[in-house]
Amino acid sequence: MTDNTPQIVAFCCSNCASAAANVAEGMKMTMPGNVKIIQVPCTGRIEVLHLLKPFEEGADGVYVAGCQEDSCQYVTGITKAAKRVAHVKKILEELEIEPDRIEVFNLSAGKGQEFVEMAHEMTGKIKGLGPVLP
Repeated sequence: MTDNTPQIVAFCCSNCASAAANVAEGMKMTMPGNVKIIQVPCTGRIEVLHLLKPFEEGADGVYVAGCQEDSCQYVTGITKAAKRVAHVKKILEELEIEPDRIEVFNLSAGKGQEFVEMAHEMTGKIKGLGPVLP
């Protein structure tokens, strides 16, 4: 990355996060080009290895965007994802990689602006940390 723009992977639930992305698009808000969105049926289906794989492939940061805890269509999906993100933070620490490179966000379907702000917030945070050192 010659321009110091971090590469970020975002796992987004197909319910709330994707609906928020659609709202953002309708509001003519644009996501940063450095964020690759991977849509998943439910964030609870994301396993630890899915969260680690982007780092292995050169990503500088990863985040999970899912439902509010009280509105998850699958009841405990976002709770499971949050536990897995916490576990990955510990793994990153053991690998001497900043644990702040992975986060989990909750949002409701109508929060398009919040969806885009998450991406910018994560980009700013990761830019401040710099690239992952091998």
